[in-house]
Amino acid sequence: MKVSPASFDGQSIRRLFDEATETWWFSVIDVVQVLTQQPDYQTARKYWNKLKERLGKEGSESVTNCHRLKLPAADGKNYLTDVATAETLLRLVQSVPSPKAEPIKLWLAKVGYERMQEMADPALSLDRARQTWQQHGRSDKWIAQRMTGQETRNKLTDYWREHDIKAGHEFAILTNIIHTEWSGVSVKDHKAVKGLSSHNLRDHMTEAEPGPVNAIYARCVASQKGLAQGAKRRRGEPRQGFATPRRVFLIATRRERGENSATRRCTPSPAAQAGRRRAP
Repeated sequence: MKVSPASFDGQSIRRLFDEATETWWFSVIDVVQVLTQQPDYQTARKYWNKLKERLGKEGSESVTNCHRLKLPAADGKNYLTDVATAETLLRLVQSVPSPKAEPIKLWLAKVGYERMQEMADPALSLDRARQTWQQHGRSDKWIAQRMTGQETRNKLTDYWREHDIKAGHEFAILTNIIHTEWSGVSVKDHKAVKGLSSHNLRDHMTEAEPGPVNAIYARCVASQKGLAQGAKRRRGEPRQGFATPRRVFLIATRRERGENSATRRCTPSPAAQAGRRRAP
């Protein structure tokens, strides 16, 4: 899920978009903080805990429909936080007496309407993304490469799903393998270098980075096609599960860097060579 904070009257409201279900999840405490006009986060959290307890005793479905997902906090760390859909929040808002109730209802409805528009016409989401990148000063070349990269990434994840790769943890592992092979560092370490926490790393790449990323992803997609064609020639099917795509990606990314498995096994690292020179 991608974290995408929104703003309501200058107040940040954390939210995530679940691409699998095409659903926005909003931080309940952030919305309560707006409704109570409480600048202190901890006070708003306590208010929500008491409200949740009362609604729970009343058997309110609004509470049972809330979930807990990790969201970035002020200290940069991710913590489990109560989240809810716009539909659930519209019902919760009615339980909090506030002059902000009606404005935030309209705001939530607008967010839902925009998403419905994008589902009916996917080009709108692309246009909004392009406008956002332009506002951040991105060049037309960078934007074109970013959009091409996303299309290639979608082909990759489609293949993963077709071969029983689970979204979430396993997607993250495979993505990290590819990223480490082209950049030399893990996704986590790369984010640390750029000072990012839960942001999408591809949205914060330099002008020079999207090109190599797109090339490595394209090579991975091509390798997958080759694997499928080879299986058909053998009158068999590619093995399902986690191991096959992992091996394909390792082979593909090493080719992109001009390496092969034999070279990788036989060539000692600089540290190993230094150790051999020091040996008596």
